[in-house]
Order: sequence, then structure tokens, then C-alpha cells
Amino acid sequence: MKTLFAGIALFGTIALASAQTITFDKTTYEYGAIKPNSDGTRFFTVTNTGDKPLIISNVKPACGCTTPEFSQDPILPGKSAKIKVGYATANAGPFNKMIEVFSNDPVNSRSIIYIKGDVNANAPEPKVLTPAEQKAAAKAEKKAAKAAKKVAARN
Repeated sequence: MKTLFAGIALFGTIALASAQTITFDKTTYEYGAIKPNSDGTRFFTVTNTGDKPLIISNVKPACGCTTPEFSQDPILPGKSAKIKVGYATANAGPFNKMIEVFSNDPVNSRSIIYIKGDVNANAPEPKVLTPAEQKAAAKAEKKAAKAAKKVAARN
């Protein structure tokens, strides 16, 4: 009987060792001070650092002022996807909102991400990026994502 339990425990350990794993580029997105009615859209990058397809089944905001968008398409091992989060910036004042992300990760089936900031009429005007600055920012984001994948692969 002990052998049977040991075999089941060993199989369970192996099953968990080879699974899908959800990893976020960041768990909190800091908007900073933003003007009322400005663009409240931000993106979280989700990477599957496991070896089986990861499926995000639901993304649930804590309130109606936050609207997430996501794909339920499988995220293959080593690949990434985006969760788009919108905040209703018509609501003046500071905010700190929780968003639950549900997936088939056996260890973290429920993950929490946050958005926070301050909708303030006295916030500075957002800087408009030139095409060259936009290209540089996109390149830097790709480089950071690649570095995050390397770190995740080592862990």
C-alpha cells in the first residue's frame, strides 16, 4: 500500500513539473498622474514559461470602471500574449484596482494584477512621441521581453 501511495505522489510531482506556467512582465501597472478623459488603456504581457499550452479562461476586474480584453487562444510554451486593460479615466481621483486572471496553470490558477494611478486635472500633458521615439520604445520593449524569457527559462 505504501508503494502505491509513493507511486501516486511521484506521478503527481512529475505531472506538476511538466505543466503550463503563467508569468507576467509586471503585476502592477502604474499609470501615474493622468488627465481626466485621457487614454486609460494599458497592456500586461503574459508569457507561458512552462512546457504545455497555457489557456487564460477569464479575466475579472474588481469593478465596472475597469474593462479587460484577452484571448482564450492557447499560449504555446515560450510564447506571450497581451491582456488589454482599460480604466474609465472620467472618474477623478486616485485609483488602485485589482484584476483576477484565471488560467490552467496548476499552481497559479488565479493570479492577481493591479492598475493604479491618479486621475487629476492638474496632471502634466502626456508627451507625444516622435516616430523615432515610438520605434525606440518598441525596440526596448521587445528587448526587455526577450530578457524576461531568458530569465524565466533559467528558472
